[in-house]
Amino acid sequence: MRKTIVIDVVGLTSRSINDNTPFLKRWAAEAKLANVGHVLPAVTCSVQATYLTGKWPTEHGIVGNGWYFRDECEIKLWRQSNKLVQAPKIWEVAKAQDPTFTCANICWWYAMYSAADYTVTPRPQYLADGRKMPDCYTYPMELRDHLQAKLGTFPLFDYWGPKTNIRSSRYIANAAIEVDKLHNPTLTMVYLPHLDYNPQRYGPDDRSVNKDLQEIDEVLKDLITHFESRGAQVIILSEYGITHVNQPIHINRALRENGYISVREERGTELLDAGTCKAFALADHQVAHVYVNDLSKLEEVRKLVASLPGVEKVIGPEEKAAYGIDHERAGELVAVADKNSWFTYYYWLDDNRAPDFARIVDIHKKPGYDPVEMFTNPDIKFLIPKVGFKVLKKKIGFRMLMDIIPLDATLIKGSHGRKPDNPADAPVILTKNKGLLAANQVEATEVFNIIMAHLQG
Repeated sequence: MRKTIVIDVVGLTSRSINDNTPFLKRWAAEAKLANVGHVLPAVTCSVQATYLTGKWPTEHGIVGNGWYFRDECEIKLWRQSNKLVQAPKIWEVAKAQDPTFTCANICWWYAMYSAADYTVTPRPQYLADGRKMPDCYTYPMELRDHLQAKLGTFPLFDYWGPKTNIRSSRYIANAAIEVDKLHNPTLTMVYLPHLDYNPQRYGPDDRSVNKDLQEIDEVLKDLITHFESRGAQVIILSEYGITHVNQPIHINRALRENGYISVREERGTELLDAGTCKAFALADHQVAHVYVNDLSKLEEVRKLVASLPGVEKVIGPEEKAAYGIDHERAGELVAVADKNSWFTYYYWLDDNRAPDFARIVDIHKKPGYDPVEMFTNPDIKFLIPKVGFKVLKKKIGFRMLMDIIPLDATLIKGSHGRKPDNPADAPVILTKNKGLLAANQVEATEVFNIIMAHLQG
């Protein structure tokens, strides 16, 4: 099989290949570009699983960045075990065809415990005293020590949260280069998240995005130059485009106000109790899975959700197959926002009753995706000294709460998940092997076959 690298540049669209990306613009001029069709929901875990299996969420089971685990009555996002993906992955298929084939997964999701030969993925250390320490998981295990000796500790706080910046994508690219030098895998999968941040914070047309494009262009230049020098074919693709939004939809607050959501009180705060709710929503960008535990309420919940300002459509049980999301992990109903809107996870009606994790970066405790984690609370006076004091307390062993995240969803100006109205906002795939990308538009499930065709020559 032929050596290939697949680079997932999150948020890349045809319109973002411009004068701010001079290297990529020159590279793309020699390549073929096609738009990639829609996956519902167009979010990282679902799209990546579709690319890697050639199947829709109906078959591979990754219905979002998380879902309601019905047997545990718990909402869980950002799981990491590859065994959750219920269809054969591309490295499994390729290895069956060619036993000499090897694969490196550098930060694509569900990286842990797969059949890939080499793995790097973010994995913090959660210490007994409550601290969260930056780290990564690798396979083989000793790869972690090698990478940290060469590159330093994985920059976790630059990967997500208010400090997000180019350092995380640069680290990932350098890790891919290092793994390639060590092991020369046949297929390398690389995930570069940098364009996921400011387009959500400030909107895709904000001036800050120009700098982001320049920064990711430099990373791509180093990465592609290295791999092409070693004879690798390069595929560049993205998962979705980010479009402008200005209206958060507080779907769980509406469900609560109408008596469907139950909460339990702890220390004066409220926790959503999914197992006793008649219905609740797991918000995931512009899509929300609505789980209806009391099926006698299904139609009235559907009517309520459909009536909310900003909701474009509600997909019912009889329609999910047509959207490729007919899986037991999906909600009984799937709500899709209109082009200007996105869903929050907020379920409390009084900010004074919000749980303590609402004001911190915690992607695992929140029962839904929270892009507001990329902001610090503008109402906090003397923020930098306060953060410095909290960090000092942490370093000397005291427990502390980094409660600096606002509860203002109107701060968010970009989102994704629904099918974009403008093809210029669609995800893309590019390759210099133009004969392997015949059409100007490909289905997301075809990405699997395109990668396989590169490998097979």
